[in-house]
Amino acid sequence: MDRKLEMIAFLAILFFSCSTRLFSQPLKINDQGYFEKQGINVLVFSNNYNGMFFDEKTAGIELIHHGVRTATGGAVRLQNTPEQWDLVPELVSRTVDRENNIINVELRYEEFDFNSKIRVTAKDRGVEIAVFLDKPLPEKLEGAAGFNLEFLPASYFEKNYFVDGNPGIFPRYPAGQTKIEPKSEKIPQFAGHTTFEDRGRDEFIVPFPLTSGKTVVLAPEDPANYVKIQSDTPISLFDGRNLAQNGWFIVRSLLPANKTGKVLSWYLEPNAIAGWVRKPVVGFSQVGYVPEQQKVAVIELDTNDSALESASIYRVTEDGKYQKVLDGKVTLWGQYLRYNYAKFDFSEVKDPGIYCIRYGDQQTNTFPIDPGIYQDVWHPTLDVWFPVQMDHMQVNEAYRTWHGEPYKDDCLQAPVNHEHFDGYRQGPTTETKYKPLERIPGMAVGGWFDAGDFDIQTGSHNSVISNFVDLWEEFKVDRDETYIDQKTRYVDIHRPDGKPDILQQIEHGTLNLVAQCENIGHPVRGIIVPNLHQYHHLGDASTETDNLPYNPNLKPYETDGVSSGTLDDRWAFTNRSSFLEYQTAASLAAAARALKGYNDDLAARSLASATRLLEEADEALKNAADSSDEPWMRMMARGADLNTVLQLYITTKEKKHLDRFEAKIWDALEQPAGNRDFGQMFFAGRSLVPALKAIPYLGDAYKEKLKGYIVKYNESIVEMEKSNPYGLPISRSGWGGSGMIVNVAITSYYAHEAFPDIISKDEVFNGLNFIFGCHPYSNISFVNAVGTRSKKVAYGNNRADFTTIAGGIVPGLLLLKPDFLENKDDWPFLWGENEVTIGGSAEYIFLSNAVQHLVSE
Repeated sequence: MDRKLEMIAFLAILFFSCSTRLFSQPLKINDQGYFEKQGINVLVFSNNYNGMFFDEKTAGIELIHHGVRTATGGAVRLQNTPEQWDLVPELVSRTVDRENNIINVELRYEEFDFNSKIRVTAKDRGVEIAVFLDKPLPEKLEGAAGFNLEFLPASYFEKNYFVDGNPGIFPRYPAGQTKIEPKSEKIPQFAGHTTFEDRGRDEFIVPFPLTSGKTVVLAPEDPANYVKIQSDTPISLFDGRNLAQNGWFIVRSLLPANKTGKVLSWYLEPNAIAGWVRKPVVGFSQVGYVPEQQKVAVIELDTNDSALESASIYRVTEDGKYQKVLDGKVTLWGQYLRYNYAKFDFSEVKDPGIYCIRYGDQQTNTFPIDPGIYQDVWHPTLDVWFPVQMDHMQVNEAYRTWHGEPYKDDCLQAPVNHEHFDGYRQGPTTETKYKPLERIPGMAVGGWFDAGDFDIQTGSHNSVISNFVDLWEEFKVDRDETYIDQKTRYVDIHRPDGKPDILQQIEHGTLNLVAQCENIGHPVRGIIVPNLHQYHHLGDASTETDNLPYNPNLKPYETDGVSSGTLDDRWAFTNRSSFLEYQTAASLAAAARALKGYNDDLAARSLASATRLLEEADEALKNAADSSDEPWMRMMARGADLNTVLQLYITTKEKKHLDRFEAKIWDALEQPAGNRDFGQMFFAGRSLVPALKAIPYLGDAYKEKLKGYIVKYNESIVEMEKSNPYGLPISRSGWGGSGMIVNVAITSYYAHEAFPDIISKDEVFNGLNFIFGCHPYSNISFVNAVGTRSKKVAYGNNRADFTTIAGGIVPGLLLLKPDFLENKDDWPFLWGENEVTIGGSAEYIFLSNAVQHLVSE
């Protein structure tokens, strides 16, 4: 293209960008309580900072820009680039004035007796954000408190910015300057913890801004992401990734000292593309379908869009041509949250082959229809994901070492009266024979990293072991693709060793549970590192500690070669829980069956621990008022013994256990089967699955009585199908709902097997189809590396590399209140959407095998 044509093209783009801004309508507060116009939503504390995990990047003033959340965290903050565990403000009040298009919030930092008020007002083509103070800044916060708004790096990579007309490029990798300040100047973090390992130097890192000015323009070349911010107060642009890989680009203005009233004002103008309408999302299974199953695509539509009357199925031939095989009717379902939905049923397409869906001018990626599509969908989870999560082992895969042998120094007794992070706490006593920070012997064995961090969570281990035993007994899963050597503590992926991987994994998890029971005396809440600067560790787990036992007679970072003065050994949080002991007893009773004949010694120790834990949990529950259990844990303990006594009966055939089960199961089943948020449906499944598993042992009369509860369960499914177009329990909490959907599908599997005339097998298929892509927001598979299009990033220990560990299932859809479901596939650090857990992954393996079993039937 010659220079003249280049100039014409540039002017056309510039005119288009200007015209879209010039003619866009003003923002107005909608019925949901946030600012809206076509292409733009501005949320003002529709979502609050979380007191447990602090800054989850899902709170404050947030921008949803052309259907994508690109900015978050608009609030008065106390750091240039706040980290995960920096202090967050508490929301004191929020008022919405729809008539005048104003939202007011008041925020408070209790630690500094400091309140601020923020008023967001629709103005011109954007909003004014104003900060008010009734009292001057506390002296400690002068030069520290400022208004921040954070922009998602993934939305601005490979784009530019202007600050007072001076251009810059958003860095792909953090490269800004920093300086060191004395620790005495640092605003304290949560509960006195620190995210920075300063090696005892009493200092911390302060990032410099990339640039500063009074007018900031982000992505001027991109109409979909263009944002302008203006203020009479200097605005600085920071890169938060210098301190933490999960940091965002931050725009910040300091609040002035010794002033009250209106102390800061920004004008924020996000560009709205004229007439913008979000493209339809055609949801379908990326894994594909077996010929005979129901096949329904769910089409998610912008409210400014209208459903087309029909869609088509095309078959891809071996010579690369597309042949239409079906024109089908599209039926409108209605509105769910912020979008409209329609359905396209193509169940009549049954011939094996490769297909795609065409809806209007949109063509999906291809997917197969074939009888064998479910046979190997769980292989990456068992072959790769679980081996990578194995604690106390070196894990190798071909040319790659995932991690060395970690936590040879495992573990110390947690100190009493200690509030930790990630929900851990130790009460006024240890409830063990160990003193605080005393070494607990024999614990450096077995177990899995719970999720994207490296703690041992006993409840999750129980879930995995129980599901793996079910896999072994229900489906005879004997796949062997992993070399696991407990003597040399070495794992090699894709290397058969002549032993079923499921049994080896059951053994590995059981080793840690039995070690807890024998060395501590009972199962523990969990085992976790003591320091935040360890907790956010990424990469090789073997480098999270020095792998040397702690020696209080040595100085920090000093070693005698066999021990260390560095207090980095993991802590065991040992307060007893009757619920956890029932759950662990059930898992160990089941493990004893699976391990018999494979590892007889471990099987016998498992059963002995299970029997003892049942007796001790029973006694503790009788004295519940004196228990250290949290109230919700005591509530969960009621009925938790049902699965325990059932598993003990199946293992030992002692009739007293079966009698106890039958005497208590009916009361447990009487709780409601479903309500609006599906929570009761989940708890009903907790009793219903053991009830269904007990049918072979309790006879026809028992099964007939149970039938009425399955009818009620089916009624809850029918009710659920009216609540959203997917007919599944979509979570509205702070953690995505993949686990609940898989759990309900597993419940439906057991119900279908026992009562096929009541529960359709489609209920089981639908749960897996949702996970594989027939869900809101996008149509990618939520299982890493499974399906034609699957997750590209996930919250694993390798998340800083923007990649995944094959086979892990992510939580999925996170609800940003009031109505925005999200699952980002360009930013792995949002754990509520993208963190894979061992419990969820084990349940996914079971559901995959259950579906394959139904196909085989």
